Amino acid sequence: MGDVAATIKIMPDGVERDLEEIKAKIADVLPEGSELFGTVEEPIAFGLKAIKATVLVGDLEGGTEPVEEAIATIEGVESVQVEEVGRPV
Repeated sequence: MGDVAATIKIMPDGVERDLEEIKAKIADVLPEGSELFGTVEEPIAFGLKAIKATVLVGDLEGGTEPVEEAIATIEGVESVQVEEVGRPV
């Protein structure tokens, strides 16, 4: 099968949440067989920003679900949503 790249939108639980702290923890919680490729911040509204993380996911059982569940355990994360999945270029 091989690797796929998943773009995951991570919403913090509030405007006051330190996004750098969340970004620092993403790589630590990822399951074996997945790797953080990069993150960017996306303005949403009224000062709220989302984190868009690109994660390379190997042949994991359940696809991106284990990655989503792991990221959701980070303190301060309100929601996790896969926006796009494709083959890395």
